Amino acid sequence: MSTKSINKRQKWSLENIKTRTISSEPLAAPPAYSSSAISTTSEVSKKTDVSRLITKKSWDLALAPIKQVPMNLFISYMAGNSISIFPIMMVGMLLMRPIQAIWATKSTFKIMETSSAILQMIVYIFGNLLNMGLALYKCHSMGLLPTHASDWLAFVEPPLRNEYLGGGVILH
Repeated sequence: MSTKSINKRQKWSLENIKTRTISSEPLAAPPAYSSSAISTTSEVSKKTDVSRLITKKSWDLALAPIKQVPMNLFISYMAGNSISIFPIMMVGMLLMRPIQAIWATKSTFKIMETSSAILQMIVYIFGNLLNMGLALYKCHSMGLLPTHASDWLAFVEPPLRNEYLGGGVILH
């Protein structure tokens, strides 16, 4: 029985031992490789690489609030215009996040260690003001902003609408 199992093993076994001749010549260089192109990196090139990376990172930070606008538009649309806890929380967060970000602008760009980030700070603040404007528009569409005199004074009647528009048809 043991010879039978050895024969089966030998029948299906592979021999992984390869004979390789070791040549003394080096391998050929890959295509488009030039040994003369390799040079030691100097401090100047390292500084430019670091400054380029810092500039890129500061622009990424500056454009982040503008990139959030489409997401905030979608969230505002999905929250609806009803006065309930979910839309009010969404509007509250939509309003508070840009305010907190504007207050922390200096500390946000302090990491960059460059004084040339003034333009990036202006873009960052503009993006946050854009998000705040979106939050204020949402508050207005929900009816939370006092826009008429009747919102402030009890004896003033609210304005009457002359027309109502529904689905492109004027309703009287």
